[in-house]
Amino acid sequence: MGACHISFDSFLGCLPKSMEQTHKIVPVSNNILPTLALASMRSQHYQRKDRSIRHATVRTRQLLLHDMSSDVGFLRMTNDKLALNMVSFAEKGQIQEAQMLWDECVNSSFVPSIQLVSSLMIAYAKTRHFDQITAILGQVRNRDFSWLPHAYSLAISCFGMGGDLERMEHTLCEMVSMGFQVDSNTANAYVIYYSAFGSLAEMEAAYGRLKKSRILLVEGGIRAMSYAYMREKKFYRLGEFLRGVGLGRRTVGNLMWNLLLLSYGVNFKMKSLQGEFLGMLEAGFRPDITTFNIRALAFSNMNLFWDLHLSLEHMRHENVVPDLVTYGCVVDAYLNKRMGRNLDFALNKMINLDERPSVETEPFVFEVMGKGEFHSSSEAFMEFNKHKDWTYRKLIGIYVKKRHRSNQIFWNY
Repeated sequence: MGACHISFDSFLGCLPKSMEQTHKIVPVSNNILPTLALASMRSQHYQRKDRSIRHATVRTRQLLLHDMSSDVGFLRMTNDKLALNMVSFAEKGQIQEAQMLWDECVNSSFVPSIQLVSSLMIAYAKTRHFDQITAILGQVRNRDFSWLPHAYSLAISCFGMGGDLERMEHTLCEMVSMGFQVDSNTANAYVIYYSAFGSLAEMEAAYGRLKKSRILLVEGGIRAMSYAYMREKKFYRLGEFLRGVGLGRRTVGNLMWNLLLLSYGVNFKMKSLQGEFLGMLEAGFRPDITTFNIRALAFSNMNLFWDLHLSLEHMRHENVVPDLVTYGCVVDAYLNKRMGRNLDFALNKMINLDERPSVETEPFVFEVMGKGEFHSSSEAFMEFNKHKDWTYRKLIGIYVKKRHRSNQIFWNY
């Protein structure tokens, strides 16, 4: 399985809706911990005191000593404080202390909430202590809590976020074997994690399971699978996948059509690119800035000036405002062919020359087709001097002078 560095928080949106806030500690009731078995718990607490303090940080020692210092302090520890301490230890990698508090909870009559369990699981996932997540899931499974299906969904997400696909697969199979229904968010997250960390064959197998369950692939899943195909440069298979999902899905806007156009544009299959663009218009979809820039990048690289001009006219007709990518296509096309004197002819079609530059194009376009010279240079200019009031006109003027000087130096040598 290929390595892929993906931030943990980028996948939180795939969690079930009932657990959208479970990565935060939600205040629970302030009831005092049940007194049943507290005597034995307190005895165990003291027995572990020396060993825990030796391995804890200074802050951890202060917390433990404070809670052990008196009978009243230990007996009146609130659920909120217990949860906060437990998650804090887990996030800092102090597994022994977090596990100690968790064991005391499950061995008493204290009933953990889904907020506590989810916060603890996510904290362990961030520090890659997946064994602890498996242990927690086993303990709550034996207690038969009503929120157990949500705990399974969260465990699947935690394993998937960490790229541990084997544990994720095992947990999903266990969830199904227990008779729990796999909801849409969990099923889509399952596909997303295979797209990010698995092979194309594994990803397609995961998608096949989703289709057999008659669960709809959502936008996040479409993007993830498309990125996987683009990463492996399998653009024909990308097109087949998009057609299989359905190009007519309006719930994802122009995403499906834009990805399909990109699969042709990256290989400069201009006839197919134009044909699919017309098909998009006939299907009732209105092209956006990403649609136009995919075509403009292809036209610019192929030096198809007339098609580029027609595309700019079409943009004006559709009231689509050009961005930095559009300007880059025009500037690079003219300067690379040493036609800088004719550049004003194309720029006169632009309606926002004196506005502040911005990039509104979908990022997946750059990952496949890259950034043009003008685009890259302009971003460097603006990054170097952030306080200057940049406009497209100013950037073009600086870039043209830079290219002119570089050409002069080249010919002098």
